[in-house]
Amino acid sequence: MNRLANSLAPRGLALPEKTRQIKVWVRRACGLDDDVVVSVTELVCRKNGCPGIETVIGILRPGEKIETIRLRKAIADVTSRDLPRG
Repeated sequence: MNRLANSLAPRGLALPEKTRQIKVWVRRACGLDDDVVVSVTELVCRKNGCPGIETVIGILRPGEKIETIRLRKAIADVTSRDLPRG
C-alpha cells in the first residue's frame, strides 16, 4: 500500500529510552525543579541550512515563556555534551 507521509510529523523511530535520558540530561544541565516540564521531539526541518532532522527540546516553567533548544541532529545522536549548561 502506498501511503502519503507528513513531512512535518516526527519520524516513526520511537526512541523512548533515549528521550527519557535526554530529559534527565536537560534537567541536570539546567538545574530544573520537578515542576518544570521537559519535552523532546524529533522533527523534519525544511528551512535553508537545516540538517533535515533536528531535535527540539522545550522547557516549560510554570508561568514563564517556553524555552526552546534546537539541536541539529536526530534524537539517537544527541549526547549530554550537546546541551547548554545552566
